[in-house]
Amino acid sequence: MIKTSLADCRILDLPRIERPQGSITPVEAERDVPFPLSRVYYLYDGPGGEARGGHAHRELEQVIVAVMGAFEVVLDDGSERQVFRLDRAYNGLYIAPMIWRELEGFSSGGIGVVLASHVFTEDDYIRTYEQFTTEKLEDVE
Repeated sequence: MIKTSLADCRILDLPRIERPQGSITPVEAERDVPFPLSRVYYLYDGPGGEARGGHAHRELEQVIVAVMGAFEVVLDDGSERQVFRLDRAYNGLYIAPMIWRELEGFSSGGIGVVLASHVFTEDDYIRTYEQFTTEKLEDVE
C-alpha cells in the first residue's frame, strides 16, 4: 500500500509565458508534473457553489488546475485536513495517491482541468470516507 500524507501534496508553479496578446501555460509530463500523463479531463458547467469529488485514489496521482474562475480543494490524509484555493491558471495542486479530496465552492463559470497519471479504472477509486480511513489504517500497520 502507498503511504502518503498531506506533506506529499503541494501547489506547483506551472510555466507561464506572458505576451501582450495573452498568456500561455504549457505543461509537460514528468517535467512540470511529477508523473507521466495518461489522462486529461475537464470540470465545467457546474452551478456556482457546487461541490465535486468526495473520493480517494489508491494509485492515481493528479494535478488539478483552475483554468477559469476559482474553487477550493479540501485534502484529507486520514489524520488532518487542509484547504487549497485554486484561482490561477498557472498554479496546479499536486495530489498524491491515498489522499481524500473534495472540490467545493466553484465560482460561476469555473473550469477545472485534471491531469492524471492513469486512465480511468473504477478499482482505483475509494468512494466512501469510511473505506478510505479503513485502508489508511491498514497502510500504517
